[in-house]
Amino acid sequence: MTKNAPKSAVELVMERLKQQDVTADVGTSALTEDQKEAIAAVRRDYEANVAEAEILYRSKLAAVVDLEARQELEANYRRDLGQSASLRDRKIGTIRKGS
Repeated sequence: MTKNAPKSAVELVMERLKQQDVTADVGTSALTEDQKEAIAAVRRDYEANVAEAEILYRSKLAAVVDLEARQELEANYRRDLGQSASLRDRKIGTIRKGS
């Protein structure tokens, strides 16, 4: 890419994130092999939980005809996914800090 070419949205976002890291004094320390393995295990558990939640959601959804009940099932499914992702991120953060 030339110097004068406009930047893509991704490039702009990456620059902003790097700047936020600099201002927040976030270090980029290398992870140990044990940390990498622990993070991979957390991600595998998360993926398994998501797959299980999706299977349960789809099986329940197939049995429900009422629109309100379907919307409630979807809201619960999305909430569960959000909670799982939040838990995953907390665990990964803890591992990265070395605790």
